[in-house]
Amino acid sequence: MEGSCRGLAGSIHLRFKRFSVPLPINIGFRKRARLDLCGVIICSSLEAKYPKLSSHGETGEERGFEASSKNSKSPRSVRIHAMPAQPFTSARPRGAPKQEEFCPRCSPKNSAPQSRDTPPKRDTGIASEKDWGINLLNGNVNETGINEDGSTWYRQSGEDLGENGYRCRWAIMGGRSHDGSSEWRETWWEKSDWTGYKELGVEKSGKNVEGDSWWETWQEVLHQDEWSNLARIERSAQKQAKSGTGNAGWYEKWWEKYNAKGWTEKGAHKYGRLNEQSWWEKWGEQYDGSGSVLKWTDKWAETELGTKWGDKWEEKFFSGIGARQGETWHVSPSGDRWSRTWGEEHFGNGKVHKYGRSTTGESWDIVVDEETHYEAEPHYGWADAVGDSTQLLSIQPRERPPGVYPTMDFGSTPQEQQPPENPHPPT
Repeated sequence: MEGSCRGLAGSIHLRFKRFSVPLPINIGFRKRARLDLCGVIICSSLEAKYPKLSSHGETGEERGFEASSKNSKSPRSVRIHAMPAQPFTSARPRGAPKQEEFCPRCSPKNSAPQSRDTPPKRDTGIASEKDWGINLLNGNVNETGINEDGSTWYRQSGEDLGENGYRCRWAIMGGRSHDGSSEWRETWWEKSDWTGYKELGVEKSGKNVEGDSWWETWQEVLHQDEWSNLARIERSAQKQAKSGTGNAGWYEKWWEKYNAKGWTEKGAHKYGRLNEQSWWEKWGEQYDGSGSVLKWTDKWAETELGTKWGDKWEEKFFSGIGARQGETWHVSPSGDRWSRTWGEEHFGNGKVHKYGRSTTGESWDIVVDEETHYEAEPHYGWADAVGDSTQLLSIQPRERPPGVYPTMDFGSTPQEQQPPENPHPPT
């Protein structure tokens, strides 16, 4: 089972309102009642849309830009609040919860595990550890059973030990319908060693009777940064869903990284396809903990007929001085290209240089009196990450014998976990 704990776990050894020229293509997807997979592609009451692209970069719908100076922490008030469509985590009490609170949906021993044959949902970011409800039982368990409807279930748990105090406690559960048309599998684990490394993780996969399939993984890690020697918390999530008919599907990868001095990094990569259209999106945020910030977004889409369009922007600031720049573009099936580029230079003295041009002959180059507003600190940082990692921090490593010291290995490179092509439980 060590292979399952190491390989399967896949550890992380780890407004700009300018010229209101709408894009030539309407990128909203047509509603298809057939694809009501409740999260796999779309629900019957929800239209899957690629985020609208505009010349002023990220939209409020997709990244939550808000024009407000409330709760500013510096004279240079922050009016642009970059946050995902839904919060990365929700506020919770800082006290250590009881063990049973971690798993409100667990089944008692010797009974069938509760079915988790539900696909992930798009644009929900990284769930909290409490949302997953990981509850690892002590001891080895190997159980199987048959339900009244003929479906089968299984549950296994155990512990793997290794060098340098390595310990991995794990649990696997799953089920399958009587005819094998639907199935699900979920794996939980926690890891630790004598270097102070701690990891909490989940992997789930499944398929339904319509042939729709999905895969999802979530990880939370505490370790010592190899360069700064500072404590570091990292979270990540990958999600994938495919339709059983046609080529509709989507994939997302999210990550957050924090260290004890305020350095923060967040980002996401997304891809999706529905009917004749495909779309991509990438965005990132980096804060150095001393006031320097970098943010960027790049998203684009295309149709099977060859029409392509996209939008991207970037901003860099420190101590009120910085720059923004971006581009909106469109390519027709015949290859004709339209684009508009723009930029801003903020000098920190109330003066802003604005410039830009387009392929249709538009151009501007002016200096205006304007305040500079940007977010110098993340809305969710190190203190929040620590407060929301109660279960991760409570992982107890193996007792270290007197005179035995941990081996610190900073040279290894983690292997990134990849989604399986055809996830299925063992027979």
